[in-house]
Amino acid sequence: MTAVIPEGAARLTVVGVPEIPEPKPRWLKRKAPLAGPNYRAIKQTMRGLDLHTVCEEAACPNIHSCWEDREATFLIGGDLCTRRCGFCDIATGKPAGYDRDEPRRVADAVARMGLHFAVVTGVARDDLADKAAWLYAETCRQIKARLPDCGVELLVDDFRGDPDLLRLVLGARPEVFAHNLETVRRLFRHVRPAFDYDASLEMLDRARRWGSAATKSNLMLGIGETEDEVVQSMRDLRAVGCQILTVGQYLQPTHHHLAVQRYVEPAEFERYAVAGRALGFAHVEAGPLVRSSYRAGRQAESAGVWVRPTSQPTSACSPGV
Repeated sequence: MTAVIPEGAARLTVVGVPEIPEPKPRWLKRKAPLAGPNYRAIKQTMRGLDLHTVCEEAACPNIHSCWEDREATFLIGGDLCTRRCGFCDIATGKPAGYDRDEPRRVADAVARMGLHFAVVTGVARDDLADKAAWLYAETCRQIKARLPDCGVELLVDDFRGDPDLLRLVLGARPEVFAHNLETVRRLFRHVRPAFDYDASLEMLDRARRWGSAATKSNLMLGIGETEDEVVQSMRDLRAVGCQILTVGQYLQPTHHHLAVQRYVEPAEFERYAVAGRALGFAHVEAGPLVRSSYRAGRQAESAGVWVRPTSQPTSACSPGV
């Protein structure tokens, strides 16, 4: 069993130990709000189409607010990932196939749900020659063909640094291109063993220079990083022109995942938001319950790369239509 002992850590950051023994603090507990009209409509449509989103599968605490904004996140490429990260709850294995009809079905779902903004992410597919880059690009193109005003964020892995695959994805012209750094340099190799810190920064730099999309990344806290290290990672992201940053609390999915070192207090998140604005990020979303795709449409609006439609998309329809 491997272990990393972060500075000042009370517990080892290891796989296979129980979740942090302290109860979750009050700021991580949220009562579900009453379902609004948009949330109810999307829920009903999804039931009629037998669909699932990351919002539901990951039990995201922000599902009500995002769906009320007519925003949702889709997972493409299958349910098995060819890489293993210590924080991720997606199973690792060898995928069985490559569903080239998936982009059409996702676009159909986006239209039927009447979304204003769609986030498309997926599992790593190192088993494929194109690392599933075509799947991302085609999904974006299909969504745009069905709903030209719908904003799209593509949240991708690093495609093993292949510049041609990056250009393929950028050519679909998403409003936001996202690639998550997730943690600080010192812990990166332990938390994301199949990725490289500097390679991730280089990908974001290329995306900014080669495409029209706003670039975006995420940091998750509570696995042993120091505040100075977080700010340094923010500086690293700004050095490559990253425009949108989300910062949230890591929560251990099971005892098979990396252990939570601490629950970060809201005041610390606010300091990161202030620091991010001072560094020049176009938008910083920082808080205990913030996730990478939290209110992604509002983030795109703040970055000036997308304008929200003033009315419900005309392609939206009721279940069974």
